[in-house]
Amino acid sequence: MEIDLLSAFFIGILSAGHCLGMCGGVTSMLTSAIPENNPAIDKRLQHNLLSNTPLKKNYSKLALVVSYNIGRILSYAFLGAIVGLTGSIAAKNIGLPLAGLRVIAGIFLVLLGLYLGQWLMILGKIEVIGKKLWQFVSPLSKNFIPVNSPIKALALGGIWGWLPCGLVYSTLTWSLASGEPLTGALIMLCFGLGTLPALLTMSFGILSLKSILKNRAIRKTMAISIILYGFYSIFVACKLMF
Repeated sequence: MEIDLLSAFFIGILSAGHCLGMCGGVTSMLTSAIPENNPAIDKRLQHNLLSNTPLKKNYSKLALVVSYNIGRILSYAFLGAIVGLTGSIAAKNIGLPLAGLRVIAGIFLVLLGLYLGQWLMILGKIEVIGKKLWQFVSPLSKNFIPVNSPIKALALGGIWGWLPCGLVYSTLTWSLASGEPLTGALIMLCFGLGTLPALLTMSFGILSLKSILKNRAIRKTMAISIILYGFYSIFVACKLMF
């Protein structure tokens, strides 16, 4: 299980460029929706916030951005638990071998690498399936804008965690192959933590790191790494089956 968790974390890191493209707009919307002076974040800091000191303004943004990302990652973990439970039911009641599910997970990793490298965009078609659900979920975000408290940021992050994303769907196949709700949730939790660096750099305008993550050569290298790991996962799963 430890290998699966570590792998999920590194998949999140390797997919940083895609995260910036997919969720960067959402993150920019969040930070732009944060009032410059917001005493609602912590009444004890009201005087400092109104005095417009840079340190307290940064602290207020940090509190909301962190809350947003916690909500997003918790959504991933919740989805992982549901999918892990589904895999458990399939294994126990239908007799579907978990090694077979791991083969499927490996195939999705290969497709993910091809998708990130922009060589084969099949996963983009799979995202269409999630868009139907997203049409019902996305309007809820309007209830939490402007983002003037950590609770609102947490709720907004929880909603945006359902954003249709081939990257998330690919990683969910690992939760399915785990055959356990808890392991499925942990896999997606580790994946979410892996995506944090990219989105935090976007939130705080660290443009140098952003440009590195979106560099064509680096993006291709990351994509190839995921493809190779996908083939390795398929090989290991096949050995378990045969």
